[in-house]
Amino acid sequence: MRRPTTIRGGRSRGIIPRPTTAIAGILARCLFWGLLAIAGAISGATGAAMGAAASPPMEGTVEEATGGPTIAISLADRRLYLTGSDGNVRSFPVAIGRPGVPIPVGDSTILRKRRDPTWRPTAHQRRDKPSLPRAVPPGPNNPLGKFALDLGWPAIAIHGTNEPDSVGRRASGGCFRMLPADIETVFAATEVGTPVRVVRDSLGGSMPERPAPPQARTLPAAVKAVPPSVVRPQPAAVVPASTMPAVPAPEPEPPPAPVADPRCATVTAPSRRMICDVPALTLLDGRARGAQERFLTGIADPAARAAASYDLIQDERRFHERVAALCWIRAGTEGDPAVAAAARSCLTTALERRLADVAERIAGLRRGMRLAGQP
Repeated sequence: MRRPTTIRGGRSRGIIPRPTTAIAGILARCLFWGLLAIAGAISGATGAAMGAAASPPMEGTVEEATGGPTIAISLADRRLYLTGSDGNVRSFPVAIGRPGVPIPVGDSTILRKRRDPTWRPTAHQRRDKPSLPRAVPPGPNNPLGKFALDLGWPAIAIHGTNEPDSVGRRASGGCFRMLPADIETVFAATEVGTPVRVVRDSLGGSMPERPAPPQARTLPAAVKAVPPSVVRPQPAAVVPASTMPAVPAPEPEPPPAPVADPRCATVTAPSRRMICDVPALTLLDGRARGAQERFLTGIADPAARAAASYDLIQDERRFHERVAALCWIRAGTEGDPAVAAAARSCLTTALERRLADVAERIAGLRRGMRLAGQP
């Protein structure tokens, strides 16, 4: 009978030899790299899934396909033009930086919206006027009013004011002041990110340029799908034009009769005098007065009529204050043809806008009276 073979270096004797140390190391390394490869594959798949969840979807949304509001401010007009998502444009008077104060021009956006803001004078303002406090809380003494829209330029905002008579003038420290009711309207109609463009030239009452809306993308299938339960309406039967009865077109409502300014006999200010003396300007001013008088005549309740009359009188007073600052004529120079032509152009633009403002104001008063239960 043969003896078992002895393997040198082993601790015991046996028929099957033990693996050497080199073979064991190779197997351990193979196992280690295999586990690393499996772990890397799992980690990569998880990271890709998380990245896909965190990244925005490629398809657009309904909001992206619809253009938002934009703001344009004309320094020449001293007006803010708000273009809504539907393309309608509303304009509001603004106060701009007083002479010597730099006014930003170009494109920006609304960075922040503040309701009942706290006013903190800049270091430059406190250096010019050391009596200014470090902060003014919300209230009647706050020069920012109740609403503020901070723009991308440092220390520049569109805000209200506690000095409404300054609106329409060069009176601010660089910001754009608005009447309390106007800033409330703009505040409600805009969001953070709304584009704002400030230009030096007059917009001439034309619609400001809107940024090109983002291109509508393909909506997700969930948005496109129409529930099977929804029944699409069938188109109405087309009636031949020859069988349709002729419907007379409604006659357009005649414009309100112009009403002369009763103060024309006594006014001496050159700009007011020109409105009274130039027939075209007198007609524009009289049409605004006629619209106001016809509106007031239609109010049956004496208290409501008195309240509406007071509001319209205050609007007219503010309008003439703004015109006196915007279309200013130095006494004694109204005979100069160049001065007179520039003044007539300025007054024509102001009075045409006055007609639109009066119509908008009357519509607002009517809505207010309906909410209050007045006829």
